[in-house]
Amino acid sequence: MMSSVSGSESKPRWLDENEQRAWRAYVECVGDLFTAFENDLTEFGLTMGDYQVLVYLSEADDQALRMCDLARRLQLSPSGLTRRLDGMVKAGWVRRQNSQIDRRVMLAELTDAGRTALDDAAPGHVASVRRHLIDRLDRHQVQVMAEIFTAVGDGLRKESDVP
Repeated sequence: MMSSVSGSESKPRWLDENEQRAWRAYVECVGDLFTAFENDLTEFGLTMGDYQVLVYLSEADDQALRMCDLARRLQLSPSGLTRRLDGMVKAGWVRRQNSQIDRRVMLAELTDAGRTALDDAAPGHVASVRRHLIDRLDRHQVQVMAEIFTAVGDGLRKESDVP
Protein backbone atom coordinates (compact mmCIF):
# COMPACT_ATOMS: atom_id res chain seq x y z
CA MET A 1 0.00 0.00 0.00
CA MET A 2 1.26 3.47 -0.83
CA SER A 3 1.97 5.89 1.99
CA SER A 4 -0.31 8.84 2.41
CA VAL A 5 0.76 12.06 0.73
CA SER A 6 0.03 14.14 3.81
CA GLY A 7 1.37 11.55 6.26
CA SER A 8 4.30 12.61 8.39
CA GLU A 9 5.38 9.06 9.27
CA SER A 10 8.49 9.24 7.11
CA LYS A 11 10.68 11.84 5.51
CA PRO A 12 9.67 12.89 1.99
CA ARG A 13 11.52 11.44 -0.96
CA TRP A 14 12.47 14.74 -2.57
CA LEU A 15 12.62 14.87 -6.34
CA ASP A 16 16.07 14.67 -7.82
CA GLU A 17 17.14 17.19 -10.46
CA ASN A 18 15.85 15.16 -13.41
CA GLU A 19 12.55 14.31 -11.69
CA GLN A 20 12.07 17.97 -10.73
CA ARG A 21 12.77 19.06 -14.31
CA ALA A 22 10.21 16.55 -15.66
CA TRP A 23 7.58 17.55 -13.09
CA ARG A 24 8.02 21.29 -13.65
CA ALA A 25 7.95 20.87 -17.44
CA TYR A 26 4.68 18.95 -17.16
CA VAL A 27 3.04 21.39 -14.73
CA GLU A 28 4.11 24.46 -16.68
CA CYS A 29 2.98 23.00 -20.02
CA VAL A 30 -0.30 21.22 -19.31
CA GLY A 31 -2.36 24.34 -18.66
CA ASP A 32 -1.07 26.05 -21.80
CA LEU A 33 -1.71 22.94 -23.86
CA PHE A 34 -5.28 22.59 -22.59
CA THR A 35 -5.89 26.29 -23.28
CA ALA A 36 -4.60 25.91 -26.84
CA PHE A 37 -6.96 22.98 -27.48
CA GLU A 38 -9.84 24.84 -25.87
CA ASN A 39 -9.18 27.98 -27.94
CA ASP A 40 -9.13 25.96 -31.16
CA LEU A 41 -12.55 24.47 -30.36
CA THR A 42 -14.23 27.84 -29.80
CA GLU A 43 -14.81 28.34 -33.53
CA PHE A 44 -17.11 25.31 -33.33
CA GLY A 45 -18.92 26.60 -30.25
CA LEU A 46 -17.49 23.79 -28.13
CA THR A 47 -15.40 23.52 -25.00
CA MET A 48 -13.04 20.62 -24.35
CA GLY A 49 -15.64 19.29 -21.89
CA ASP A 50 -18.35 19.42 -24.58
CA TYR A 51 -16.07 17.71 -27.08
CA GLN A 52 -15.24 14.97 -24.59
CA VAL A 53 -18.95 14.32 -23.96
CA LEU A 54 -19.64 14.10 -27.71
CA VAL A 55 -16.73 11.68 -28.21
CA TYR A 56 -17.78 9.40 -25.33
CA LEU A 57 -21.39 9.30 -26.56
CA SER A 58 -20.33 8.73 -30.18
CA GLU A 59 -18.26 5.72 -29.12
CA ALA A 60 -20.99 4.18 -26.92
CA ASP A 61 -23.43 1.48 -27.97
CA ASP A 62 -26.51 3.20 -29.40
CA GLN A 63 -24.62 6.50 -28.89
CA ALA A 64 -25.99 6.71 -25.35
CA LEU A 65 -24.60 6.24 -21.85
CA ARG A 66 -26.14 6.04 -18.43
CA MET A 67 -25.72 9.40 -16.74
CA CYS A 68 -23.83 7.80 -13.84
CA ASP A 69 -21.37 6.13 -16.25
CA LEU A 70 -20.83 9.35 -18.20
CA ALA A 71 -20.25 11.29 -14.96
CA ARG A 72 -17.67 8.71 -13.85
CA ARG A 73 -15.81 8.86 -17.17
CA LEU A 74 -15.75 12.65 -17.07
CA GLN A 75 -14.84 12.63 -13.36
CA LEU A 76 -17.83 14.83 -12.56
CA SER A 77 -20.36 14.70 -9.78
CA PRO A 78 -23.99 14.11 -10.83
CA SER A 79 -24.69 17.84 -10.42
CA GLY A 80 -21.51 18.69 -12.35
CA LEU A 81 -22.66 16.46 -15.21
CA THR A 82 -26.10 18.10 -15.15
CA ARG A 83 -24.47 21.52 -15.51
CA ARG A 84 -22.18 20.25 -18.28
CA LEU A 85 -25.12 18.78 -20.22
CA ASP A 86 -27.55 21.68 -19.74
CA GLY A 87 -25.98 23.79 -22.48
CA MET A 88 -25.50 20.78 -24.73
CA VAL A 89 -29.17 19.85 -24.38
CA LYS A 90 -30.16 23.45 -25.11
CA ALA A 91 -27.91 23.40 -28.22
CA GLY A 92 -29.63 20.17 -29.31
CA TRP A 93 -26.44 18.09 -29.25
CA VAL A 94 -27.50 15.75 -26.44
CA ARG A 95 -30.84 14.60 -25.11
CA ARG A 96 -31.68 13.12 -21.75
CA GLN A 97 -34.12 10.24 -21.72
CA ASN A 98 -35.22 7.35 -19.56
CA SER A 99 -33.77 3.97 -20.41
CA GLN A 100 -36.16 1.65 -22.22
CA ILE A 101 -34.66 -1.24 -20.24
CA ASP A 102 -34.83 0.33 -16.77
CA ARG A 103 -37.07 3.38 -16.35
CA ARG A 104 -35.15 4.37 -13.19
CA VAL A 105 -32.03 4.96 -15.30
CA MET A 106 -31.49 8.24 -17.14
CA LEU A 107 -29.45 8.20 -20.34
CA ALA A 108 -27.51 10.90 -22.15
CA GLU A 109 -27.89 10.33 -25.89
CA LEU A 110 -26.07 11.90 -28.81
CA THR A 111 -28.47 13.57 -31.23
CA ASP A 112 -28.02 13.97 -34.98
CA ALA A 113 -27.10 17.61 -34.33
CA GLY A 114 -24.51 16.46 -31.77
CA ARG A 115 -23.05 14.02 -34.27
CA THR A 116 -22.86 16.84 -36.83
CA ALA A 117 -21.17 19.14 -34.28
CA LEU A 118 -18.61 16.42 -33.52
CA ASP A 119 -18.04 15.66 -37.20
CA ASP A 120 -17.55 19.37 -37.91
CA ALA A 121 -15.14 19.92 -35.01
CA ALA A 122 -13.11 16.68 -35.19
CA PRO A 123 -10.84 17.60 -38.14
CA GLY A 124 -9.94 20.93 -36.53
CA HIS A 125 -9.42 19.31 -33.14
CA VAL A 126 -7.12 16.66 -34.60
CA ALA A 127 -5.19 19.38 -36.42
CA SER A 128 -4.91 21.25 -33.11
CA VAL A 129 -3.62 18.13 -31.32
CA ARG A 130 -1.09 17.61 -34.10
CA ARG A 131 0.01 21.26 -34.19
CA HIS A 132 0.32 21.77 -30.44
CA LEU A 133 1.53 18.32 -29.37
CA ILE A 134 2.12 15.40 -31.73
CA ASP A 135 4.11 17.20 -34.43
CA ARG A 136 6.48 18.61 -31.79
CA LEU A 137 7.58 15.07 -30.91
CA ASP A 138 9.33 12.32 -32.82
CA ARG A 139 7.78 8.83 -33.15
CA HIS A 140 9.73 7.48 -30.20
CA GLN A 141 8.64 10.36 -27.95
CA VAL A 142 5.00 9.77 -28.91
CA GLN A 143 5.36 6.09 -28.01
CA VAL A 144 7.01 6.95 -24.70
CA MET A 145 4.31 9.53 -23.95
CA ALA A 146 1.63 6.88 -24.53
CA GLU A 147 3.46 4.46 -22.24
CA ILE A 148 3.92 7.10 -19.54
CA PHE A 149 0.30 8.22 -19.42
CA THR A 150 -0.99 4.66 -19.69
CA ALA A 151 1.13 3.69 -16.67
CA VAL A 152 0.07 6.78 -14.70
CA GLY A 153 -3.62 6.30 -15.61
CA ASP A 154 -3.53 2.61 -14.74
CA GLY A 155 -1.93 3.42 -11.38
CA LEU A 156 -4.49 6.10 -10.58
CA ARG A 157 -7.39 3.80 -11.49
CA LYS A 158 -5.90 1.02 -9.40
CA GLU A 159 -5.56 3.35 -6.39
CA SER A 160 -9.15 4.54 -6.68
CA ASP A 161 -10.61 1.20 -7.84
CA VAL A 162 -12.19 2.90 -10.88
CA PRO A 163 -12.49 0.63 -13.93
